[in-house]
Amino acid sequence: MKQPFSTGDIIRNHTAREFEEKALEVFRFQAKNNEVYREYLQYLGISPGSVGRLSEIPFLPARVFKTRRVICGHGKPEAVFTSSTTTGSVPSRHEITDLSMYRRSLFTGFERVYGPVEDWCILALLPSYLERKDSSLVFMAREWIERSRHPQSGFFLDHTGELTEILNRQQKSGEKTLLLGVSFALLDLAEEGPFGFSRITVMETGGMKGRRREMTRQELHGMLKKGLGIKTVHSEYGMTELLSQAYSTGNGLFYPPPWMGIFIRDRYDPFARVPDGTTGGINVIDLANMKSCAFVETEDLGRRLPGGGFEVLGRYDQSEIRGCNLMAG
Repeated sequence: MKQPFSTGDIIRNHTAREFEEKALEVFRFQAKNNEVYREYLQYLGISPGSVGRLSEIPFLPARVFKTRRVICGHGKPEAVFTSSTTTGSVPSRHEITDLSMYRRSLFTGFERVYGPVEDWCILALLPSYLERKDSSLVFMAREWIERSRHPQSGFFLDHTGELTEILNRQQKSGEKTLLLGVSFALLDLAEEGPFGFSRITVMETGGMKGRRREMTRQELHGMLKKGLGIKTVHSEYGMTELLSQAYSTGNGLFYPPPWMGIFIRDRYDPFARVPDGTTGGINVIDLANMKSCAFVETEDLGRRLPGGGFEVLGRYDQSEIRGCNLMAG
């Protein structure tokens, strides 16, 4: 089983035409080597040879990762990521057979927006996720922390006095500092304020984990801005089933990296796309998913905007609520 592209071929800038050509090649590779995706195409009655355009590629529902081994070939994984779940629900499981691809995507995607990770103090406020050994979010934060050159970089289980002291010192120093946190933990911290962290970059990853009521993104960001003393709240959009992330530097508008495509499907016809500005289901092409499935039909609702950005507007009503769910108004 020879994959069509190397890591360097995938994790780089692509023109629209290059992206389509690579996506079609990855599709043909996965249609042949991914047993689950091949079965799905057969179920749909689609012959891989009949697919000649990007818009014709079928997307595998993300919920399949809950019950099947979505992988190309039968290799032993280097890591296995599982999603956070509500009580009694089944987690998604993503077997990673090439961590070098994930790391390349992780760092290149971050540095396109924020510059070298080495220049940052990374503070990760991820309670509940730290208790799980197979969280992709914790893996991501650990990779950033290990590459960071700052002695204060690290994980925090809760909003301890130590974290507040570090944030105050970093605020005074003016050094680049990223506070990465799940929503409920950041809210807990904000309620201990008001603080004056205007020079700290705060990035929420969603996730109330049943600790708090769900709220709109605008409401959440308003509370964080007021309590932490910041002008904007950054956000990260990622999933256990993906190996790439999109980032928002404010106002909930996300931009994917060049090897990740966002497409919006009709809410009632999963095989039809809708125009930019229209709300529908989010489909993702993540070329970094070379050895699993690069074409994922998520259960998120959103809309794509002119210029390549997109918004996440919630979840399908019939969907099981994911641990990283965050509603937006």
